[in-house]
Amino acid sequence: MASRAALQVSISVLVMVCAVSLSLAQSAANTTRKQSDAGEHELLSRRYQAGEKLAYHMKGSNRGRIATTTYEADATGVVKKDAAGRFFEEYSWSSLSVNGKPVVLAAAAKDFRQNVSLDPGITPSVPNLSQVIPLIGPITDLLTLYSDLWLASRLGQLRSAGDHFYFASDTPNSWADGSYTVVGEDSIDFDLTLTEVNAAEHTATLVVRHVPPAKPQIKLPAAWMSASVAGTPNNWVQVQKTSEGKYAAEVGKETFDVELKVNLQDGKILSATLDNPVEVMARDCADAALSSCGEPVRYEIRRQIEVTLGRQIQVQPAPGKE
Repeated sequence: MASRAALQVSISVLVMVCAVSLSLAQSAANTTRKQSDAGEHELLSRRYQAGEKLAYHMKGSNRGRIATTTYEADATGVVKKDAAGRFFEEYSWSSLSVNGKPVVLAAAAKDFRQNVSLDPGITPSVPNLSQVIPLIGPITDLLTLYSDLWLASRLGQLRSAGDHFYFASDTPNSWADGSYTVVGEDSIDFDLTLTEVNAAEHTATLVVRHVPPAKPQIKLPAAWMSASVAGTPNNWVQVQKTSEGKYAAEVGKETFDVELKVNLQDGKILSATLDNPVEVMARDCADAALSSCGEPVRYEIRRQIEVTLGRQIQVQPAPGKE
């Protein structure tokens, strides 16, 4: 469940990232071209150096309806260039523990390499996760953080403390698989604020709030799901088949807040947090139309993620390159 929740959040962010990317493609390309010609950078731009090595430690907590699952994992990365000359970061994952117990990774998971990038020319995407099930949570959580910073950097609207940008979505995000999860949608807007620029420490703090739109675009399969669960129009819905052939129907309000501390000298992430609560009303239903259902039960799902940058290995310039 924790891995599925992480993947849902990542999909939501990526759908929005793609929508923003498409709507701003031409202006962003022109801006990027002008900055490249002038040798300038946006405040949050990543300035890569091939061979740079990074190490992040991630902690996660996933509180569900019945139980809470915690995990920790380490991501070790190196900066590389692709065939087109664009920079990306390649990470391997290790030291995974769940609820305090070490998890032995299969060879496929050990050998898996996650590529993420803050290069404006590389749109974030979800990798093939079929062989790395225990790592889905950490992988998609890291992708969510990078996607938010990638978007803020590409928009180019945040230059001074207090700068703010709001992007409204008109496209719902879906994680339905047609078999187990027959309905799975949310509708999220982006609310980005540069809350602090610390010139002395060469850092900036970015807050990205993912909030319910005024008119969420999700399709609710039953009339009873329209009643507001948490004071705003419902923007999250999920219907799953149970092993007894019935349907677990849930609806509610989802938000998630991401806070990123960024190094202004090179644009890398120094630390990050993600807080993802979902206020849920659930009913167990006997039919696919969700018309014969039990009494509603209310509860909260909450995912909280913390990422910190560890010790870095400085890249030494090659002879004659200083």
